Amino acid sequence: MNDLILQSIDEQIAKLRQVRAILAGSATASGTKTTASVGPTKPRRKLSAKARHAIAEAQRKRWAKVKSQKKAAASAATTKKETAAS
Repeated sequence: MNDLILQSIDEQIAKLRQVRAILAGSATASGTKTTASVGPTKPRRKLSAKARHAIAEAQRKRWAKVKSQKKAAASAATTKKETAAS
């Protein structure tokens, strides 16, 4: 009796492993992952200090713009609340 239950469980585990392998995109049903061959990678390009500084300043300007828009929206909302309360 127990042997039948264990055999059934083992069969279900094998089926689930096959389904998992298919969903994971693996070619084998053993559950091991296959790694794609990676070719030689290009070295990362280096930015100059001047370029990094320019990028940082541009991002700060974008953040300041968003922050000022949020402040304007918040002050407009409080003004509407004060007017409605009066």
